[in-house]
Amino acid sequence: MTTHLPSPIRLRPHRAGWLWLMLLLTAQSAFAQDKPRARDLGIPFEGTPGPFNAITDVAGVMVGHTTLIAGEGPLRIGDGPVRTGVTAILPRGDDPADPVFAGWFALNGNGEMTGTTWVEESGFLEGPIAITNTHSVGIVRDAIIAWQVERGAAFQPWSLPVVAETYDGFLNDINGFHVEAEHLFSALDDARSGPVAEGNVGGGTAMTCLGFKCGIGTSSRTGLGTGGYTVGVLVQANFGGRRQLTVAGVPVGREIVREQRARPDPESGGRGSIIIIVATDAPLLPHQLKRIARRASLGVARTGGTAGNGSGDIFVAFSTANARSAGARPTSDIQMLSNSRISPLFDATVQAVEEAIINALVAAETMVGRDGNRAEALSHVRLREILGRFNRLAG
Repeated sequence: MTTHLPSPIRLRPHRAGWLWLMLLLTAQSAFAQDKPRARDLGIPFEGTPGPFNAITDVAGVMVGHTTLIAGEGPLRIGDGPVRTGVTAILPRGDDPADPVFAGWFALNGNGEMTGTTWVEESGFLEGPIAITNTHSVGIVRDAIIAWQVERGAAFQPWSLPVVAETYDGFLNDINGFHVEAEHLFSALDDARSGPVAEGNVGGGTAMTCLGFKCGIGTSSRTGLGTGGYTVGVLVQANFGGRRQLTVAGVPVGREIVREQRARPDPESGGRGSIIIIVATDAPLLPHQLKRIARRASLGVARTGGTAGNGSGDIFVAFSTANARSAGARPTSDIQMLSNSRISPLFDATVQAVEEAIINALVAAETMVGRDGNRAEALSHVRLREILGRFNRLAG
């Protein structure tokens, strides 16, 4: 395994004097292998993961991150502190101009995912997907178009990219607009298959969920149905309160809150968001992929999420099967998995979403951001102790 190092990123002149730490963490980064994952702690998840236990187990899917961390202390809008980034997913890897069949679903819509009107209308998702912070959606969307134009990778003469967000303003100078086009270019150009970095990376850099530091997480299930299909999931998790946290059916959050009676629950659970990207190689049509996207809700619920009023819980599912179907003229021959064979993919989606969220929690590290705000990582020791008390550790 080799580490893919990024080229230097130029900053706007007024930032040139800053001490910036810019980490471009691609899916092949050695960093992705340095941290324990939830299964390493003995958590008994259902289902069989693929070799990377990541969305990249779906052949052709690539992921890249750009992570931006700079400064500390009081918030000075435009200067920082900066804790943010962007994550990019290429559904067809080296062939971004070939659309994929897709469907989307909003469990609660207090959030944004651009391009979904055309996904709904056409049944296709065209080009890359990106996830960033709430106030950087516009520039990332425009940057995807510029990236497509430069490479001749747009399917139509116009582009309607899919870009989603969650809010990182608790730790980040979100109104400073620190994500720039070049950061999206780097994430896309350095996207790779293989292991995917999790936790405080990319768009998930400053996210918290279920009362703890969180961020990017991924998981997969393989060997599904008679076709041996794969389902892979990537989440950017930023939802829920500590009391809600549930791991393998155990009320871990309630136990932690009970043991720390003097400390208030950091979040009521009514605010926050989660973006979920579901990929599969099964030959599914758009209406079936919408059904897959809906099942992601059940994975969120397994971890304790309830989609509060302030939460943007928006999911998109795509299939890498049926390549070149969008551009065929005048007709296209396509395959479709029978509805009578789709239930294992539903199960796999629920299982992989649950594990991806817990992977994001396990990978994340404590972070201090603007005004000294602190997001505490979930203690692996405490997690194992509580699960052990409930006899839910594997083996």
